[in-house]
Amino acid sequence: MATQHDIALTNALTGIPGPLPPSGVIHVAFPHANRFTIVGNHLAQHDGLSLTAIGIGVHIQSLPAGAQVGIKALTARFAEGETTIAAALRELETHGYLHRTRARLANGRVITRTVFCNQPGAVLRGGVVPVVGPAVRSTAPAPTLVREHVRVPEPTAVLEPRPMAETTSVPEPMPVPEPMPVREPIPVPEPVPVPEAPHAPVRLPPRTAPTQPRRPLPHPQALTPELRQAASALLADLRRHAEELVLSEEAVEELVPGVAAWLERDATTDAIRRALTADLPKPLKHPARLLRHRLTALLPPPLPGVHDLAQPRRAPVTPFQTCDGCERAFRSHDPGHCRDCRAQYWEAA
Repeated sequence: MATQHDIALTNALTGIPGPLPPSGVIHVAFPHANRFTIVGNHLAQHDGLSLTAIGIGVHIQSLPAGAQVGIKALTARFAEGETTIAAALRELETHGYLHRTRARLANGRVITRTVFCNQPGAVLRGGVVPVVGPAVRSTAPAPTLVREHVRVPEPTAVLEPRPMAETTSVPEPMPVPEPMPVREPIPVPEPVPVPEAPHAPVRLPPRTAPTQPRRPLPHPQALTPELRQAASALLADLRRHAEELVLSEEAVEELVPGVAAWLERDATTDAIRRALTADLPKPLKHPARLLRHRLTALLPPPLPGVHDLAQPRRAPVTPFQTCDGCERAFRSHDPGHCRDCRAQYWEAA
């Protein structure tokens, strides 16, 4: 098969008129009978477009009217990714080959209109009226997607009358085509807003529980200079035990009464430090607020006094006595007879 192919190619090269170039590409061109698209060299040999943009431009020009040429559709068709295809479409847009505009339909839906111009220069000059047709023809140029189309009739020649007495030959004037008005695009009517039915006012459900006010920071009964100095030193020393607890001077002055209240209730500095630095959240955004909450919520009660810790006195117990008559035991503060013996003595008396 390879030998037959080489022989056929050699025969085709032999049929090319004229000398073959000594180097470079050699074109073997056969006329197309069907399924072809005419592409201008201004696109195929564009020096400002990338190879991907040129290939996508040729591909779009060969598609029929109404074909999908979005990024998703081109990505599903070719091996290039969305980023590469999007960049190529932007190149075609920059050089005037591709135009993408947003339009609103009569039903209110917004769509994207994609228009591809096979000759951007002719559109800028305004000398060509685009024509809508099938994308693949046997004898027609490449298609162009347009929204409105107007076919220009054949121009009629306008001849001026020649005088009868004139003997010299005067060249006939060239036919001047009459300018045909181009129909303006039909404006798309704006969707008429439909008034919505009035809705009943939405009522939010009542809050189940009111927001609790923030508890005030505890204060000692008497903020002595000694308590103030000890509380300030403890707060300033917290950053040695937890790097997150870096407080400003204003925050230290605000929290001093709370620490002084703890010290007044005989809480040790180690206990206060453990309560303020244990289980810190990560990350800690507001250290002063956290310390204020812990000083308020974890405040210990005052230590009880010595009398409060003494054992309660028991109620006095009536001692046992032995009855002088029956020798039974009974409770009484004084010795004597039990209740039964006393009853017998009263009856006898």
